[in-house]
Amino acid sequence: MEAQEKGLTAKGQVKRIELDRARQSFVRRVAESKATVPHSYLRTEVDMTAAVEIQLAFAAAAGEGPVPEPADMIVKATALALREHPHANGSYRDGGLELYSRVNIGFGVSSEEGLVFPTIVDADRLDLAGVAAQRRRLSDSVAEGTITAADLAGGTFSLLVPGSSGLRDFDPIIHGGQAGMLGVGEIADRAVVRDGKLETGSLMTISLACDHRILYTDAAAALLATIRSNLEQPDRLS
Repeated sequence: MEAQEKGLTAKGQVKRIELDRARQSFVRRVAESKATVPHSYLRTEVDMTAAVEIQLAFAAAAGEGPVPEPADMIVKATALALREHPHANGSYRDGGLELYSRVNIGFGVSSEEGLVFPTIVDADRLDLAGVAAQRRRLSDSVAEGTITAADLAGGTFSLLVPGSSGLRDFDPIIHGGQAGMLGVGEIADRAVVRDGKLETGSLMTISLACDHRILYTDAAAALLATIRSNLEQPDRLS
């Protein structure tokens, strides 16, 4: 990106930054998706208390392999839900639907070229350790600038987990050619009612952006409910 200084205006000194081709391509894709895909949004709250406890147990028993994190559990929970709700694992094309036999989860990673989505292939068939290993490898490749076109191809659904950004919830923009994207908020201790008693739980809000040509409200709500159930019963993710 190149910066150019302009004269003093009512807004002060103006600096114009020219975007490189990669960033221009990212901006174009995002604008096209938002302009051409009819987005609808749903959100729900997930009690991640059991998932956090399992993650801590993984960390305590860690060997040489990567320790699965909540983000890995979210990938696996989403992949299993897509297998149960196949219309969400597809796209709208030329007046019809394309449904995909493989569940390949893209996850957003910030880079100098904007937000990129490396793909965990067959995420529904991997165990948590396998998901964790793939997510680390791909994240490291983005950070090192060695990510390949093959690593970014073939995604059938995507999710965005900002990490420790402090965001409670947000509405993501669907990655082009997919039925939806899951936006994941932070995990925070908040009040929760269990068996009629007020307790503290590790809660997280997930937001589902849907292509309304594919996922109507009932179908989208069912997908979101399955993702929530998978996360609240993390024994399903092994």
